[in-house]
Amino acid sequence: MAPASCVDGGDPAICAADVARGVTRMLLRHDLTTIPEVPLDGGRRADLMAIDARGQLVIVEIKVSRADLMGDGKWPDYLGSCDRYYWAVPAGFDLSPLDGVAFLPERTGVIVADRYDAAIVREAHTVPLPAHVRKRCTLAFARRAARRLTGLVDPEALTLSA
Repeated sequence: MAPASCVDGGDPAICAADVARGVTRMLLRHDLTTIPEVPLDGGRRADLMAIDARGQLVIVEIKVSRADLMGDGKWPDYLGSCDRYYWAVPAGFDLSPLDGVAFLPERTGVIVADRYDAAIVREAHTVPLPAHVRKRCTLAFARRAARRLTGLVDPEALTLSA
């Protein structure tokens, strides 16, 4: 999951892990299955990645502090690995920076979450991935999820893989 840093000047109990939990619950209700901390091409890591029943991929980047949001220059690299991209923030977070040109409001969505639930306050625009990229990303998603499940069921089995 995302780092457990808390909201600047806000409720210290609302951390990135809480936002991830609420977002995951909301996405599950919409038939999207998520996995946290997904490595991407170029050495990047998405806080959450989800896949829907049609195979569309969603990346959710969690921000719990303004400094983290404003200092994140790597996020545009994620757009090439998903059909839709969302920012997820805790309730009470100042959303105004996300309306700025630098955060591509015409492309990116916004989710507000707490540890129990979340709501989409701005829908993300869908930009379909090219077929070859979708296949690569979907296979990587499935294999990563399967390895994590295997690790839960039989941690020693992971030492047997190449």
